[in-house]
Amino acid sequence: MTELDIEFVRNQFEVFDDPERASWANFENAGGSYVPRQVTDRLNHLFTKVKVQPYGLGPQATEAGEAMDRSRQALADMINAELGELSVGPSTSQNTYVLAAALRPEMATGDEVVVTNQDHEANSGVWRRLTDTGIIVREWGVDPATGLLDVADLNQLLSDRTKLVCLPHCSNIAGTVNAVGEVAALARSVGGRAVVDGVAWAPHAYVDVKALDVDFYLFSTYKTYGPHLGVLYAKAEHLERVANQGHFFNEAKLTSRLTPAGPQHVELGAAEGIVEYFLDLDTHHFGGRSEADGVGAALERVFGLFAEHEQMVMTPILDVLNERSDVQVVGATRADRSVRAPTIAFRSSTRTSAEIVSDLIAAKISCANDHFYAYRLLQAMNIDVDDGVVRLSAVHYNTVDEAERVALALESALPLS
Repeated sequence: MTELDIEFVRNQFEVFDDPERASWANFENAGGSYVPRQVTDRLNHLFTKVKVQPYGLGPQATEAGEAMDRSRQALADMINAELGELSVGPSTSQNTYVLAAALRPEMATGDEVVVTNQDHEANSGVWRRLTDTGIIVREWGVDPATGLLDVADLNQLLSDRTKLVCLPHCSNIAGTVNAVGEVAALARSVGGRAVVDGVAWAPHAYVDVKALDVDFYLFSTYKTYGPHLGVLYAKAEHLERVANQGHFFNEAKLTSRLTPAGPQHVELGAAEGIVEYFLDLDTHHFGGRSEADGVGAALERVFGLFAEHEQMVMTPILDVLNERSDVQVVGATRADRSVRAPTIAFRSSTRTSAEIVSDLIAAKISCANDHFYAYRLLQAMNIDVDDGVVRLSAVHYNTVDEAERVALALESALPLS
């Protein structure tokens, strides 16, 4: 069985060339990932050689436009979307604001939107604000003991007035995968659509929006090893009818309807490097794609390696936390990558989250305590939003040795009673 070559992986990231920076175990990746050379090389080139208005007639402008076009196609390939179904904006939070404005004209007073209290606020607050315009918002609430959603509870909220169901693919705190394909099908069964926030899941899995059959899907490239951009997928049939949010003269361009301002040119031009990085890993581990292979097949192979490795990284951390009666892990407690991402949040009844984080930082483990924009989730679980939870978030470039360091530090910070 092929295993992830972690040394090859880390060699792709310049940050690990610095002994001091490499000595820290970075477990705050859910807030933003490191960036590989395939991206930073492009950023440097575009900033220093072709930082001009793209799509002009000069050679630099032509090169800039071509780089942006390649990146759009690469990002579409990354989630198995058609090129015309992708909109790129400055962030996922901003993309959801624009999407809400674009969808509101399709709804009538008294129509209903379902939101969760598990989400990052980006995919919650914008929809809740629609109550100011006559829309009824229904909350799909988590189990306050676990922070998890139950699809059976959603069934009680749906009606023939449901227009949208908005949920995370994976919570950035609960870390557990939601059945978004099943939810999308339920939404369609009553004439609604599903809006899925994939920010916390896209760094860990190959997302196939066609297989999931979701209506809208959002993720952030700065959490998937790239520059700071937000990507919004919308089925073409929805783009054709949304209210235009861009310049009036661009209304016929479907990919401009949800982008009132264009993306950062250089950042978008460099985003192709994300997929190049994945393809380089595929070549190293599997010899690369055959002519019959699409990009998706390569990404499935690579993310399969990530899943196996991330499960090994999660295991020692969850083992320590699950041994302690004073610790509450939010979400699933199993180190199973088919169930959860390696984003582990917890609280202790004997020590504050801030105290635990202070001990971990002293052990050169990057992490934080906060509500991490999932304010409503912590409220639902009766967790102090000011102290928050301790969040330890890994990705595939974290090592098992680093995870064992975290486990040892947790044993010291949380002694068994």
